[in-house]
This record gives sequence, C-alpha cells and structure tokens, in this order.
Amino acid sequence: MQARDVIGGVHFHGPRPARWTPPRQLPADVRGYVNRTEELEHLDRILAAQRESRSVSPCIVTGTAGVGKTSLAVHWAHRIAADFPDGQLYANLHGYDPGPPVTPLQALDDFLRALRVPPELIPDGLEPRAAAYRSLLAGRRVLVLLDNASGVAQVRPLLPGTAGCLVVITSRNRLSGLVARDGAHRLSLDVLTEKQAVELLRGVTDGYRPPDDPDELRELARLCARLPLALRIAAERAGSRPHTPLRDLVEELRDESMLWDALTSGDDDADAVRTVFAWSYRALPAAASRLFRLLGLHPGAEFGPAAAAALAGVEPRVAGRLLDDLVGVHLVERVSSDRFGFHDLLRAYAVDQVRREEDAGSAAAAVRRLVLWYLHSAAAAARAVHPHDRTPRLPPADGVTPLAFPAREQAAAWLEREWANLVAVIHAAERHGVDEAAWLLHAVLRTHFAETNRFDDWLTSAGIALRAVRGLGDRGGEAQVLESLGKAEVQRGRLAEGIGLHRAALAIRQELGDRRGVLASANAIGLAFLREHRPAEALASFERARGIAVETGDRYWDGISAGNTAAALAELERFAEAERWLRRALEVFRELGDRICEGDALHGLSQVHRALGRLPEAHDAIRAAVDIARDGGHLVAEAFWLVELGRVEAASGRPERALVAHQRAAALQRGLGDVEREALAFDAVGEVYAQLDRPHDAAGFHAMAVAALRGLGNRWQLARALVNLAAVADGERAADALAEARELLADFDDPAARELRRRIEPPA
Repeated sequence: MQARDVIGGVHFHGPRPARWTPPRQLPADVRGYVNRTEELEHLDRILAAQRESRSVSPCIVTGTAGVGKTSLAVHWAHRIAADFPDGQLYANLHGYDPGPPVTPLQALDDFLRALRVPPELIPDGLEPRAAAYRSLLAGRRVLVLLDNASGVAQVRPLLPGTAGCLVVITSRNRLSGLVARDGAHRLSLDVLTEKQAVELLRGVTDGYRPPDDPDELRELARLCARLPLALRIAAERAGSRPHTPLRDLVEELRDESMLWDALTSGDDDADAVRTVFAWSYRALPAAASRLFRLLGLHPGAEFGPAAAAALAGVEPRVAGRLLDDLVGVHLVERVSSDRFGFHDLLRAYAVDQVRREEDAGSAAAAVRRLVLWYLHSAAAAARAVHPHDRTPRLPPADGVTPLAFPAREQAAAWLEREWANLVAVIHAAERHGVDEAAWLLHAVLRTHFAETNRFDDWLTSAGIALRAVRGLGDRGGEAQVLESLGKAEVQRGRLAEGIGLHRAALAIRQELGDRRGVLASANAIGLAFLREHRPAEALASFERARGIAVETGDRYWDGISAGNTAAALAELERFAEAERWLRRALEVFRELGDRICEGDALHGLSQVHRALGRLPEAHDAIRAAVDIARDGGHLVAEAFWLVELGRVEAASGRPERALVAHQRAAALQRGLGDVEREALAFDAVGEVYAQLDRPHDAAGFHAMAVAALRGLGNRWQLARALVNLAAVADGERAADALAEARELLADFDDPAARELRRRIEPPA
C-alpha cells in the first residue's frame, strides 16, 4: 500500500510513514514540589473544561521572574501526562535571555524532528512548517509546553489546529493577544504565602539539618520575598550547613539585603532574588565564583565543560568539577549529562558580577579565549568533515585546548550540536571587537553552510565577517568571505548577484597573485554560469581553473575541474569529450577516497550515458551516486542527483519509479531551502505526469515550477518550464506560456536552446 503525505502543502506519494512514537520531552519534575494547591486545582478545572468543550484554547501561566512559573507548569504537566498518550513536547523559548530568543521557525524544526519527521522533509518556511506541524498533531492528544515565551508572535505558530491537544505557556508577559483572539485561559501566579514559603524551606532542608525555629523560617522566607527561586537557593545553602544555626544564616542574608538595598531601588521583588544570589555567590570558593560570573559572557543558551574551561582559562576537568559545584547550589542548571545553562535571572546576575569584579582586560581575555576555543575546535571539525577544504591561517590557540575529532562522524555531530553557539560566537566576536576571529570562524564554517543551506545564518554571519575583514584590511580574507557570499547567493538562485561577488573575489586574488584562490574563484564562476545555462562561458572558466590545477600539481582540483569541464561539454552536447573528462575525474576521486566527488562524477556519467541512449549504464551510474549520497548523509547531493535518477527511470519506461525519485528530490530541496532546485524537481514531476497522459497534474507541477523560477530570475530554467507547461496546458494559458518562452530563449544560442526553439516553432 502507498500512503499520501502532505509536506508543506505539496502532495507526494511515498512509503507509509513510520509508526507514531510518542515524544517524551518534559523536563524532570521538581524534586520535593510543595504548595500551589489552589493553582493546580485551577489548572485541573481548565483541563476539564477543555475536554468538555473540545476547544484548543492555550493555558497561560504568567507572573514575575522567579515566581515559579516553570516549576508549576512542569509539575502539572507530569500530573496530567497520562491524559496525553500521544506524547509531550517541550520548548524553552528563551524569551528573556540576553541572547536572541528561539524563533517559531526554530521551535517548529525541533518539534517536527521530535515527531520523527526526517530532517530532509521538514519544510523551509514558517507557514509550511507550521502547517506540517498542525497536520501531524491533528487527531492526536499531545501536551505542548512552551516555556519562557516573550510574546504572542513567538507562540502563535506553535499552536495546534484541532482539539485534543493542550498547550501550556509560561511567560512574564500577560499575552493578552492570545486571550482576546485565541480564547486562552490565564493563571496569574503570585508569590507564595508565608505558610507555603515556610513549607518549601522545610521540604528542601528536611533530613539535612535539625528542625528550625518557625519564626526564623518565616524571616528567611520574608528575606527571599517568598519567591520560589530564591527560597530554593536559600534552602540549599541552609541544608549544606546543618550545624550553622538558622538565625546566623538569616543574619547573613539580612546584612546582604541591606547592602543590596543600598545599591538598588529596593522596590522590586527581583531585588530579593538578587540578594539571595549574592548571598549564595559570595559563599562560593574563589574558583567557582569566578567561573560563575565568567559564564555570563557565554553568548549561547547552553554550554559544555570544555567551553567553560576556555572562558576561565582552566583545564576541562577542573571546569567540570566547578560546574558540579555550581549545580549543587542551584546557580547553574544541568540541561543534560554534559550540557549546562542558566536561569535568565542568574545569567543577568553573572553579567553584573563580571562588570563589578573583572576589569576590562580580564573580561576581554575571557571572551577571546572562548572565541579562540570555538574557532580552533570548529576548524578541527571542518577539517575532519571536509579534508580537502582550504583552511585559512588561524591565530595561535593561546590559553585554550581545542577539541580533536578522530572520526568524521564525531566532527559532524559536534558541528550540529554546537551550531547555534557557533553562530552566536560570530556575533559575540563582532560585539567584543575580536574581528580576526569573527571572519575566520565564518570562513571555517563556509562549506558547512553550503552543505546545509542555512541561508539566514550564512548571510548574517557573512555580513559580520565582511565588516570585520575589511576593518582589518585583510584583502585575502576579504576574497574568502566574498566567495562564501557568492556561493550563498548562487545556491539560493540569485545568480547575477552571486557572479558579481565571485568576480569581486577573483579580482582581489589576481591582484594578490593568489593562484589557488584564482582557481577557486574561476571554478565558482563557472558553476554559476552552468546553473544559469551559459555553457560556453562556464567551459572557459573551468578550463582556466583546470590549467592552474595542472600547473600547481593539485590533484584534488584536477579532479574537480575535470568533472566541471565535462558538465559544460555535456550542456554543449559534446558527449564523447565529456565522458573522457568524467572518467578522469572518477579516477582521481577514487584514488583520493573522496566519495561525494566520486558520486558527482557518476552523476555526470549518467547524464552522458542517458543522452547517448545507454540507459542500463546510466542507471548503474546514478544508482551508485545516490547510494553514496545516502551513505554519507549528504542531503544536498542526494536531492540534486535524485532528479537524474528520475529522468533515467522515465527514459527506461518506468514512470512510477521516476515519480518517487522526483518527488523525494522536491521534498529534500524544500527542506534544504533551495527554491530553484525544488522548482526543477517540480518541473521533472510534471514531465513524468505528461508521460503518463495526465495533463492536468502535469500542468499543476509545471505551473509551480514557473512561479518559483520567475521569482528567481533564472531565464533558462524558466523558459524550459514554460515550454513544458505549454505542452500540457489549454488555450490561452498555453499560448501565453509559448510567447514568454520564445522571448526568453532569444538570449540563448546553444544546442539545447536550439532544440527547445524547434519544439515550439510552428511547422513551416
């Protein structure tokens, strides 16, 4: 049986989805949770009302910082989890962290992955991604907990569309828009009553110290402003000093409070929280307190011991021990076995302590160590994943111990796990004036950007890198960043802009006499020309690149330029020459052990075999290429090569198999954000439907291709799609498509263009 899936609004036929595996993402329940009985009963009543009305109204828990919103929401979620047998989703949206909050697009990506959607099938845009999320949750009972939301716009795309699911949101914001428009229920959380606060203190210290005097417990609760975050930190400190009378601890905290009041307005409950932070912080050993405050300089939402070690300039094992100490006193949270994070108030407090206790030189040195650690670790990972890349010269890794990656898989996993931090570090490097590292980190990551099509991060970090490298006056570095920007523009279909950037990089490299750089720029320009269907110009660029590769004895670039030369020759229908160059490229890459480049040569051989009517050989070549891409997890290559597999299947009289290949290619390209190649896959789907004598379906896919390509300005591919549309459309629609295609084709004079014109010209 075949099932029909909808990803991002496009219908595809394919294998039935995997059996539903309920996600279980709730954080651990709060140890020794007490109090909030009335609030829990209120939430129970909201859930009962939702069951009765079958509504999808969100439930908002709002209140001041440190009042216990997350603890209440997580505890209640655990109590009611059995009512949601299809799973629980959780996202910390970091709405009040000093760094950027989690965007709805990022949260949806995480949720879809948790719901077992393969990464390559996750749609690229916000609306398609939200639609896929709603489709997956329709008819299911899933609990969604959205923690630390900053505003309505951050959470509305994360709301399911049908009854059965429950969304719980915590926020300091009242989120009035959700109440007014979405019928949300709001629970405003106040500080604990005196009785509840004392009960919490007793619950945390029970078994760790003798019973304390009730009056002293009430005074401790008052000094903590009856806020759960402050109460837990104070109770932890009391529990760790069982032989110190509570009155002495209360007196210490009262003195701390008087000092804090002298420094602040004293009219905010948050001041009480910061007083408790200070009381606990000042009791730390010097090494732990220093690490705590320096962690406030880390720009990401979470971090590991090695990054913490770099900040503090200590060994990773020392940092690990100090992090355990900080977790023990509730100043740092353990996110997973080897990852840590802050409550946002604690991060703000750490930043304050950096300003108070570290001079400008010391703080700058800590940031520089952190940036250098990420730079050198990222460079090591990039070398392991892309061993033939040209790595820029890095500054010494003074004072830090970068990670080493003995296996490609470890390096690739680290790049994925640290991706948000790597991008955040590029931004931090600019803010703190570490300009050399800002551009170098982007340059180190440029191939990973190109393989994953993270265009927002790619373009933003490239902008930072370009400002930094120009400020330094580093012309060679500027050429590297321009090349990266050029690749980004070409890959997202903006060919003219991409070619302009590559030419600017080429001019700098010629001026500097950088022969290998000239080779890389000439090759990149050729690839852009090839994508724009200017094969003669592409061939000239590739021949220039090949000449330098031979001159410099660079075996890798010899293979690259041979394969690309063959691609241009194939476009010019010089197939025998193309085959010779492809076999040379194949020999080089098998010798070097470069599997992806080997696959690219096989892809080219398939195109040549197909053009010459050797369909079995074509099928063997492209099947081997796709297998290489899948074995290596290289989605960009797989998505591109699948279209050729589909064309071979169609030419071999197997249109149903062709549809499977083309439609998977389109889904992959959508997930990768490559709009142009997604459109080409749609056009190929249309050709197969025409072969199956289903003109209406064919016209629909050709029309989608035309719409996307018209927006990108790729005149050649648009002309091809219009010719295909005209062949299956009726009446005026067909005539309009033909007229536009004729106008576009006037700009091209190569064998493929002449064949297209022959197809659409009326017989003499």
